[in-house]
Amino acid sequence: MNNTPLISVALCTYNGQRFLKKQLDSLVTQSYNNLEIVVVDDCSTDLTFDILLTYAAEYPFIRIHSNESRLGYNKNFEKALKLCAGQFIAICDQDDIWSKEKLRVQLQAIQNHTLIYCDSDLIDSSGKAMDRRMSGKFNFYKGSTPETFLFMNCVSGHTILMRRSLLNYALPFSSEFHYDQWLAYVACCVGSIDFVSESLVQYRIHDHNCTNLLASPMRRAGPRIIKDKIQIESNWLEACSLIESSSQSFVKFLHRKSLCRNNSFFHFSYAYTIWKNRSSLLYILTKSSISKLFFIIKKSWGLKAKGLIRVTCII
Repeated sequence: MNNTPLISVALCTYNGQRFLKKQLDSLVTQSYNNLEIVVVDDCSTDLTFDILLTYAAEYPFIRIHSNESRLGYNKNFEKALKLCAGQFIAICDQDDIWSKEKLRVQLQAIQNHTLIYCDSDLIDSSGKAMDRRMSGKFNFYKGSTPETFLFMNCVSGHTILMRRSLLNYALPFSSEFHYDQWLAYVACCVGSIDFVSESLVQYRIHDHNCTNLLASPMRRAGPRIIKDKIQIESNWLEACSLIESSSQSFVKFLHRKSLCRNNSFFHFSYAYTIWKNRSSLLYILTKSSISKLFFIIKKSWGLKAKGLIRVTCII
């Protein structure tokens, strides 16, 4: 492998003026200097694009693209990834802060793996350390067992460095699913993944994060949302079952079970299948066996569950 392959940083922005400068500063000062920064702005209405133009004027390795209409989170990243020219691609959010050594350390560690990720320190909106790490919330996984990512995800987009060749299998992104979980799943299907235990990103927690990482209290989900989530889970399993891997037959079996679950009150066979394979399916979940059992029970209620029908009738 070339000692200095080009790394593309795929950065997506949308109304990010509040935190963008600190992120850009951490990108342009990376110790690994054979890089390009590909930015796709999704029709920002604040000063985000002006900030980008200022940095691009000073740093010629920054390339800016502006969408004519809003694409949304997943599709905007899909566009950014397609525009990357590097052999390796690092995914970047607009509101974090990278360690100066992030790209260098991850490139050295990726070896023959398809994708590598790292730990993150959590900071609040003002940049103050929250004394928490991503690894405190999830069990990090390394290997090539794709079913590990069917129900959980420990690979956050902002931590990813991947081979560009992964895009041949992972694109296009669905708007229904988190792109980072999909990338982790597909990477395990076509190769393997690993992680760097070192924290290389300060991940900012604020009101406009696209993912609810800390699972903060949210308004109770209405019945339509619950029904949508049940259907989306089956859609997700179907999409995963279409990727060739050593686990493909099992994933297809699990998808069929989920469809039966959807049309029932509670599907014991679906619950038992998850429980029987919990060592892989629930590996990422840092909970006791009892908590995992309750997680499985929650997953196994179908659309005909009495409570859902009752509430649906009310609305």
